[in-house]
Amino acid sequence: MRRTQNCNLDANICYVTCCPLNAHTFSIIGTVSMPSKWALGYHQCRFSYKSSERVLEVIRTFREKGIPCDVVWMDIDYMDGFRCFTFDNNRFADPKSMVDDLHSIGCKSIWMLDPGIKEEKGYFVYDGGSENDVWIKKADGSPFIGEVWPGDCVFPDFTSERIRTWWARLVRDFISNGVDGIWNDMNEPAMTTTTKTMPESNIHRGDADIGGVQNHSYYHNVYGMLMARSTYEGMVMYNTEKRPFVLTRAGFIGSQRYAATWTGDNLSNWEHLHMSLSMVLQLGLSGQPLSGPDIGGFAGNATPRLFGRWMGVGALFPFSRGHSEAGTVDHEPWSFGEECEEVCRLALLRRYRLLPHIYTLFYVSHKKGTPVAAPLFFADPQDTELRKIETTFLLGPLLVCASTLPDKGAHECAHKLPNGIWLPFDFGDSHPDLPVLYLRGGAILPVGLPIQHVGEASLGDDLSLLVALDENGKAEGVLFEDAGDGYGFTQGDYLLTYYVAEVHSSVVSVKVLKTEGSLKRPKRNLNISILLGGGAMISSRGVDGEEVHFTMPSEFEVSSLVATSELDLKERLETIRPIPDMDEPSGQEGTELSKTLIVLKSGDWFLKIVPWIGGRIISMTHVPSDSQWLHSRIEIHGYEEYSGTEYRSAGCIEEYKIVRGHLEQSCVEESKVCLEGDIGGGLVLQRHISILTDNPKIVQIDSSIEARSVGPGSGGFSRLVCLRVRHTFTLLHPTEVVVAFTAINGSKQEISLDSGEVMLEGGLRPNGEWTLVDRCSGLSMVNRFDHRQVSKCLVHWGTSDLNMELWSDERPVSKDTPLRICHQYEVTQT
Repeated sequence: MRRTQNCNLDANICYVTCCPLNAHTFSIIGTVSMPSKWALGYHQCRFSYKSSERVLEVIRTFREKGIPCDVVWMDIDYMDGFRCFTFDNNRFADPKSMVDDLHSIGCKSIWMLDPGIKEEKGYFVYDGGSENDVWIKKADGSPFIGEVWPGDCVFPDFTSERIRTWWARLVRDFISNGVDGIWNDMNEPAMTTTTKTMPESNIHRGDADIGGVQNHSYYHNVYGMLMARSTYEGMVMYNTEKRPFVLTRAGFIGSQRYAATWTGDNLSNWEHLHMSLSMVLQLGLSGQPLSGPDIGGFAGNATPRLFGRWMGVGALFPFSRGHSEAGTVDHEPWSFGEECEEVCRLALLRRYRLLPHIYTLFYVSHKKGTPVAAPLFFADPQDTELRKIETTFLLGPLLVCASTLPDKGAHECAHKLPNGIWLPFDFGDSHPDLPVLYLRGGAILPVGLPIQHVGEASLGDDLSLLVALDENGKAEGVLFEDAGDGYGFTQGDYLLTYYVAEVHSSVVSVKVLKTEGSLKRPKRNLNISILLGGGAMISSRGVDGEEVHFTMPSEFEVSSLVATSELDLKERLETIRPIPDMDEPSGQEGTELSKTLIVLKSGDWFLKIVPWIGGRIISMTHVPSDSQWLHSRIEIHGYEEYSGTEYRSAGCIEEYKIVRGHLEQSCVEESKVCLEGDIGGGLVLQRHISILTDNPKIVQIDSSIEARSVGPGSGGFSRLVCLRVRHTFTLLHPTEVVVAFTAINGSKQEISLDSGEVMLEGGLRPNGEWTLVDRCSGLSMVNRFDHRQVSKCLVHWGTSDLNMELWSDERPVSKDTPLRICHQYEVTQT
């Protein structure tokens, strides 16, 4: 990496940086387009808000509850049969009127457009595209047809400028409905078929300057960016006075010139909350600063604490949007109880107070290519320990320390700070479920008013400056201001102010050092706060543009103020009730079941069915053997029949969330329990666990995945699914244990501890059963299954346990063709 010392513009924004993309790189690939200020507000989205009435209800609720929001999003359900550039005549009969109502309460709207165009004569987009010969071709020269939401679709060839212009004109006309921004999804391009994307043999008629005629494998990685470019250019066609906003799922180097990105269909779990920080930072390092995850998680139901924590940190990401899939509980900020609602309100008010600073960071990024959110090591590239930290990031001189641990708030975690002075502060909003904020010594942070949407603010509003003096009693900061939209700033119609603070003989002076731009400084009050440490500060007021003086307290007074502030903060955090810690999502059916232990037993088996949200569902012991060699792990979740990686689609792993469970005929003597779990994407996982009445020595577990809903509502997953069942056993005599079986090819196999991990496929799979043999105790456990249901078998040895796994093939499923693995256990004497 190349180390660079920034120039004056960003000396107090990113200070010393270590960036893989240097100035020469950005002269080639371009920097992020300057976003409209409203695009940096909070965005609310769902797959999908089903009607104009529901959209307006959601935004009016934001206003009634005093929770800031600037944008609402429309997913594919606004369309007529998922046909791009159309509106459903019943649910979105008058989109222009709906948008006018939104604008009247300070809210913008963003609408989805996918590349898949329904193959249907009479549909104006398909007819126009066919007449203009815009579709990607198969090797035989006919248009390629792939399946997406509308069914059979054709796809524009965005590698051709002629075809991009055709698409841009459609976008131009679409914007006339009052559309403020556009969301390009499924543009890898993605299909809902088993191939996930189009064949590599497809033909693109690319322009000569980017490669000419090539197959799809040549253009696959740039297809999404070229679509975003065409969409961006269509918005410019409609209005050259507004900055376009486009969000793209797929991109390439340089896509930051045309579109923001998000991190894709994530999950509502703590692991994905943790991952979201590093993903946003890495996108910034790669030249795409305007990015963020689906706050709260897209697939599955968030818990109140998870949602609130995610909002706490997500409100400080460069792009801040909440989004959730169909079939989940509501994921608006007020959907998880009063405690979570308050945390979301505080988090978003923080964002809006910091918008002057965030907007300035984007101006610097637009000019210089620097990240908006940067890894902690940017503060000190020589400290290698900072490179290991994944829950802390920088917004210029502002340090954000979050927690992704369910049982610990950010204030309870030990945060490593870079060298130098770092002073904690808040807006009187410290909370156990919000990140902790620090300001670097030597920095001045511009802060605005707590507003509900960007349209409420004006240049004449009071401005606040938070000042953290360095060891020499100095500080510097910069503030960029313009109209918040349009391109006047490129002609000098902006105001870039450099503020400085300095202590002389215990007197602090704060003044404007210099300015750039032709925009006249507004007449406004200036509130200045000097941070002293421990959250303590002293404040003074003045007029912006005039020099402000006030006296620093003595060292004794500073110590007293700091001690009082730290005590007040401690007492505040102790009195605030954090968001309740809940194992199950709020409002989910079957939560009582998740806490109820169900017992099945016979003369040979003692089974505890533990329908625990998160997956592991049974604990079992073989009673007559009077031996501990065959029992569950000694863990709260018990024997691992399900390991959390059963549903795999489009790079996504979903937790198992039980929604229903019952004892058949409500009779324990039947020795059978049925469980059902929603694993997302319209898929359901079923378990039937029983002790066979005709042979009580056998336990049977019948597992299956079936599609209850497909197409829209499936969350965009590809429908390619693998069923995996995993058995984990504790071994008292691991060196005396083997897994023995006869393979399909007729060979005799024994797998021992020395073998490590072994994957068995094809003819090496067990021919219907494999046996766990403990030669020391003289016991064996036979696991029987239908080998036609199993494509792979995995044996993995631990130090004192053994995993035996069965995997199905990977294929789409439906109600008529579910995936199924039925297997049985029986313990015998060796």
